Amino acid sequence: MPEPTPETLDDVPTDVTAPDPGASDPTGPARPRYRTQPVSFVRRSGRLAPRQQRAWDAHRDRYVVDVPRDVARTSVDPAWVLDVPGTFGRSARLVVEIGSGQGEAVVAAAEREPDTDFLAVEVYTPGLAQTVLRASQRGLTNLRLLQANAAEVLATTLPEGSVDELWVFFPDPWHKSRHRKRRLVTPSFAALAERVLRAPDADGERPGGVLRLATDWAEYAEQMLEVLDAAPGLRNVHGPGGVAPRFEGRVLTGFERKGERAGRAITDLEYVRV
Repeated sequence: MPEPTPETLDDVPTDVTAPDPGASDPTGPARPRYRTQPVSFVRRSGRLAPRQQRAWDAHRDRYVVDVPRDVARTSVDPAWVLDVPGTFGRSARLVVEIGSGQGEAVVAAAEREPDTDFLAVEVYTPGLAQTVLRASQRGLTNLRLLQANAAEVLATTLPEGSVDELWVFFPDPWHKSRHRKRRLVTPSFAALAERVLRAPDADGERPGGVLRLATDWAEYAEQMLEVLDAAPGLRNVHGPGGVAPRFEGRVLTGFERKGERAGRAITDLEYVRV
C-alpha cells in the first residue's frame, strides 16, 4: 500500500509496521514508524471557521501545550512527561477531561472553579480552537489543552498519581461490532486511569482520585460497567453494577441534548481510586 500522508498518519491500519529510518541502532529490533494499535478516533478535517482561526492565532500559545511527537501527528514522545505545576504556574487540584470536544464542559468548569486546574485532551483542531475561543472570552488562566491521543497521555505523559478527577464524557461509542476494538473504555484504559489517578492517603483521611464517565449508548454503558467494576484499583462509588446520578459539574451540552432528543438515556458512572 502507498505510504500514508501526514494527514492520515492516525488512520493507518494496525498491521502497518515499517522500520524507523532514524533509529539509532539499525541492527536492533525494527521500531514501528506508525501506530500498531487501534486508536479511539479517526482524523477529520482541521479547517477552522474564521472566528476560531482568529482565536487560535491570538491565543494558541497561551492555552495549547506543545507536545513532542512520536510516530503520528497526535502521538506523544513516550520520554516526555508533562510538568504539571510548571504548565499552570502553581500546584493545585487537577482535573483532566479526555475528549473535550468543543470545550463546553471543561470551560464552564474552569470558570466555575478558579482554584482548580483543568487539562483538556482532544485530537480535533476545530474542537481545540473552539475551546481556545471560549476560554479566551472568559480570560481563563486555569485551563490548558493537549492535542494528543488520550491513551498515550495516560500511559506516559501525565505523572503517576497526579490527577484528582478524570472525566470521559460521551466517548465515541463505535456502535458497529467490527469497530468496537476502537472503544476507549477497555481493561487497558482502566489500568491507565488507575495509574494517573491520585491514590488515597495512607491514613484514609483523603480518598483517591475520581473517574467520571457519561454515555448515551446503553450497550456501551454496560461494557463500561463490566470493565471498570472488574478493575482492581477502582471502586464503583454506587456499588457493583451501580450507576451514578447525573454529575452536577457537567453542563448540558449540545451533544447531550441531541442524544436526549433521539430518545437515548444518559448513563453516568463514578469510580474512585483505591
